[in-house]
Amino acid sequence: MGSIDAMNFGDLVRKKLQTLTLVAAAFGLAAVPAMASAQEISEPATTVNASEVQAESVADGDVVLDGAGGFEHFGPDMIKGQPTAFEDDPMASLTFQDQYTSDGDYALWMHDAILLPVTVVISLFVLALLLWVVAKYRRKKNPVPSKTSHNTLIEVIWTVVPVIILVVIAVPSITLLARQYKSPPEDAITIKANGYQWYWGYEYLDNGGFEVISNMLDESDALDAGEPHQLAVDNRMVVPVGVPIRLQTFGADVIHSFGVPSLWFKLDAVPGRINERVLTIEEEGIYYGQCMELCGARHGYMPITIEARSLDDYNAWVQTQPGGMTREQALADEAAAAAPEADTEVAEEEDAGEAEVAEENASAAAV
Repeated sequence: MGSIDAMNFGDLVRKKLQTLTLVAAAFGLAAVPAMASAQEISEPATTVNASEVQAESVADGDVVLDGAGGFEHFGPDMIKGQPTAFEDDPMASLTFQDQYTSDGDYALWMHDAILLPVTVVISLFVLALLLWVVAKYRRKKNPVPSKTSHNTLIEVIWTVVPVIILVVIAVPSITLLARQYKSPPEDAITIKANGYQWYWGYEYLDNGGFEVISNMLDESDALDAGEPHQLAVDNRMVVPVGVPIRLQTFGADVIHSFGVPSLWFKLDAVPGRINERVLTIEEEGIYYGQCMELCGARHGYMPITIEARSLDDYNAWVQTQPGGMTREQALADEAAAAAPEADTEVAEEEDAGEAEVAEENASAAAV
C-alpha cells in the first residue's frame, strides 16, 4: 500500500513539473516579441542632421544659412499653440487648445455651444430617468406589475426628439467638413510636408523647391532654448501669416499624419499619393504638433513646429535657404524661361506661313 502511494506521489510530482515546464516555455515565447520590440526601441532613430546637409550643399557653393541673411527666429515668448499641463491650469488642460484659424474657431464654437450642452443635457436626463425609475418602480412599491403595453405620446416624443438632436448636430458638422476641405485658392503658397521615419521634411515648391529637414531636439537643448521637450525641433516649418497655404502631405515610407491641434489641422501622409488642405493662420507665433499616425518604434519622437511670420519676414527667411526665392522671383524666372519657347513657336509659325505662301505662288505660276 505504501509503495502504491509512493508511485502515485511520484507521478503527481512528475506531472506538476511537466506543467511548470510548459508554463515557463510559454512565458519565454511570449517574452521574445517584447524583447525584440524593446531592442528596436532602444536603437537610436535614423535622423538627418540638417547642418551636415547644409555643409554638403555649401561645398557645392549653393547654400546660404539662416543667419547669413540676418534672419532671427521667434523666441519662446511667441509660443501660442502647445499643450497645457494640469499643474499649470487644470481647466485648460481638460479642453481644447486655443485656436488660431477660422476653422478652429468654428469647431471650438460648435463644441462649446452645441455638442457639450447636448451631451450634458442628455446625460443628466438619462441619469435622472434611471434614478426615478429605480425609486418609483421598485418591487416593494409595485407588487403588481403594470399592464401598460404602449403609449403613443411617449413613442412620438422618443422618435421626434432624437431626430431633432441629430439635425442640430449634423448641420454644423457638415458645414465644418465643407470648410475644412474647400479647395485652396489659385494664389495659395504650396508647401509639402514629407513624412519620414522618424522626422519631417518641408518642401517649399513655390519658393525654389528647397526642402528643410526637421528633427526633434534633445531634451537638454530644448529646455535650454526655453521650449517644451519632445516638441521642439532643430528646424521649424516657417510659413506666412494671413496667407492661404496649400499644405500637401506625402509619406516617404509608411503612413504618417501631420497634425497641429491649435490650428485645427490634421492630414494623413500616405505613400504613393499626395493629400492637400488649405491652411490660413491668423496670428504670428509658434505652434506645436506631432505625427498622429502610429508609424514605428519612434513614432512619438517626430514633433512638428510651425513658425508663422509676416509675409515680409517669410520672404526674408526664404532667401536665406539653399536655392530659396520669393514667389515673385520664382514667377519671373518661369516667365523668363517660357519666353524663348514662345519666341521659337512664333518663329516656327511665321516660317510655316511663309512656306505656305511660297507654295501657293509656285502653284499659281505653274498654271
